[in-house]
Amino acid sequence: MPPRTASYDYYLILATVGVLFAISAICIYGMFAFKFAQVQNMAPALKYAHMDRLNAIVAPFVVALITILGICIPKRLLPTHWLNRFAVLLLTVAGTVGLAFGAKTALLLILAASLLLQLAVLVLAVIGSQRIRFERTGYWLRLGSTLMHLGLILFVLDLYFYPYPTLHLALFWATTGATTLGMLFCFYAQPLANLLQPEHKEHPACTE
Repeated sequence: MPPRTASYDYYLILATVGVLFAISAICIYGMFAFKFAQVQNMAPALKYAHMDRLNAIVAPFVVALITILGICIPKRLLPTHWLNRFAVLLLTVAGTVGLAFGAKTALLLILAASLLLQLAVLVLAVIGSQRIRFERTGYWLRLGSTLMHLGLILFVLDLYFYPYPTLHLALFWATTGATTLGMLFCFYAQPLANLLQPEHKEHPACTE
């Protein structure tokens, strides 16, 4: 029976993978549906109706992903019992903001909080702080994992601000850079450790 903290991380990983798989499947379906339905040849009203249907399908999964991020990111900084309290507080505040200003504003609040916390984690990872919590040790693994999580947050923000071309492009390239560097640091942690610190050994996996 895994310890409580490992179980908590395990279920967060499962939830994240499941939601991302669902979003990916919907996006792939949307591309093929667009092609076979010849949406580009439809009247504008029908095009918008088609897009609204797909948005309605994917919206619950995007909401779930944002909520998971709001819970997952702080676990680097907080012990499990404080993490549960933070999650309740964040969802309560987001729910209150949602009732007052709408669901879009509430989700943006969760994303903003996740981004700020992840940037704090990134700073701590860069300086090699031992105050952040990871399942694996090793400087490059921690930095790579942090960058990949940052890329995930930026990816969701990019979807959020897609109607704004300049901001969309900036977020797209920031997402690409963070995710690519994160994967490189995770997958090549041992060669990087050998190159920069020959006596140091990294664990050969990048996990939550």
